[in-house]
Amino acid sequence: MDPRQEQILKAIVEEYVKTAEPVPSKVLVQSYDLGVSPATVRNEMAALEVGGFIRQPHTSAGRVPTEKGYSYYINKFAKSEVKHRTSKGLRQAADEGGSDEETMRALSKELVRLSGDMAIAAFGGGQAFYTGLGNLFQKPDFQDLDLVRSVSTLLDRFDEVVGTVFDELNREPQVMIGRDNPFGKDTAAVMVKCKLPNGRIGLIGLIGPMRMDYPKNLGLMGEVIEILEE
Repeated sequence: MDPRQEQILKAIVEEYVKTAEPVPSKVLVQSYDLGVSPATVRNEMAALEVGGFIRQPHTSAGRVPTEKGYSYYINKFAKSEVKHRTSKGLRQAADEGGSDEETMRALSKELVRLSGDMAIAAFGGGQAFYTGLGNLFQKPDFQDLDLVRSVSTLLDRFDEVVGTVFDELNREPQVMIGRDNPFGKDTAAVMVKCKLPNGRIGLIGLIGPMRMDYPKNLGLMGEVIEILEE
């Protein structure tokens, strides 16, 4: 992919994350400083569609990213544009917790508030929980009943899925998306393994639609690691 196509793909992903609406070429021309004509934008969007990075849903005039498009965006842009800051709320949540379970529950609830996605956590001998499911089902992405059913089915075997993920994670925030995401092929997860205050190893993460704010959520996971390891 050439640099111009990369910038157009980046703009499509970021606009779709904000609006949840298919992105037409005129929005890219009006809202993003791409430095090219509307005709060039349309041509490059056509090339991105042929390459499988974006698609046209139904009869909409706009385009949305595909799993391949999101994966390219994550590897090329999201990891280098992490929105990182130390959240006062996350630090307070960690300080208020006493036991590992209390700490993880407090952090998870704050992550739900900050991200708008669902948080999951696991620690000790297979103890796992999730919070913020209502956040997911309020998103426009989850008006698709098939998506709701797939997530609901997954939650029925939540502990089993968390167990399979645990050994795959490392101490750096990790994105799992689409077919590589055990939490559902139509969702995305940002997960990290962490050392808890009492010495045990746990995992914590965010699950949302593929249309999630990856730089923000990667930043939040990075903050959690910093806070827990202080």
